[in-house]
Amino acid sequence: MTNDTTNDRTNSDGLDDTGRELRDALTRLPRTLPPRWLYDDRGSELFSAITGVPEYYQTEAERSILADHSAMIAELTEARTVIELGSGTSDKTRTLLDAFVAHGVIARFVPLDVSAATLHEAAEMLIERHPEIQVEPVVGDFTRHLQRLSDVPSPGERLVLFLGGTIGNFYVEERRAFLGALADVLAPGDWVLIGLDQVKPIDRLIAAYDDDQGLTEMFIRNALEHVNREYDGDLDVGNFAYVPFWDGRQHRIDMRLRASEPMSARLEGLDLDLELAAGEEIRVEISSKFSPSQIVEELAHVGFGADAQVFTDAADEFAVVLARRI
Repeated sequence: MTNDTTNDRTNSDGLDDTGRELRDALTRLPRTLPPRWLYDDRGSELFSAITGVPEYYQTEAERSILADHSAMIAELTEARTVIELGSGTSDKTRTLLDAFVAHGVIARFVPLDVSAATLHEAAEMLIERHPEIQVEPVVGDFTRHLQRLSDVPSPGERLVLFLGGTIGNFYVEERRAFLGALADVLAPGDWVLIGLDQVKPIDRLIAAYDDDQGLTEMFIRNALEHVNREYDGDLDVGNFAYVPFWDGRQHRIDMRLRASEPMSARLEGLDLDLELAAGEEIRVEISSKFSPSQIVEELAHVGFGADAQVFTDAADEFAVVLARRI
């Protein structure tokens, strides 16, 4: 059975935590969208399609790293329970789970994702592939439900996976707070495996987020469709231009939607009226790029060992960092 952690408390204004977070994000300047709005079932389908386009190198680079090093990771961690945050289809994770099964230690796999449909489908495939593993999918948002990891017991060490370069979707202070919160819910001896994209030529980066098929643009626009559907809104999605650009100071790709004309919109479920000027933007997602040593240092600062292992692909474009809670 799939556990669901997404129920929020209702606040005095009648909104749950999700609604209040969204209203706050849309009304303060600069306007933003919390990342969770990217990943309804349609968004998850679009992102899965994005990972297959030629310009989007990250997925195959990370897959090659896992193919080369999964056996070593299983031997180093001896983890009995593997937890994946933002698991999606768990496509690349299957390589890792294959190695853990071959090593003979894993007993449980706990994927966590906001998209229930994607989570169910992936769990069924994994159960069929590895009936010897207890698969316990959890519907939830890793930005808000990390404390639930404390409720995942294990007869031995746990390994938390945070793959796909998702660590880059946090702003700096959010990232550090997330890593600190992750350290707080892990016990000494537990492990974390983080995938991160490395800094590279700007044209290579821009192409990855502005693909010729327009899938990334559809993915970003779908976040507004998701908001409209959930909160009875009439945001004119077609009145926005997709604007991806490289922020060299912050070392990140910034993906925004820019109003082409002045806009008035109503989100009935939030009791919110929005007025956007022509040229005004909504920041939908960022994707920061790193050197592996930067993440190793940030992990060490919150309680992981400074002797973390770093694995890279043959072209040295992507990296996976393995660190142990001390």
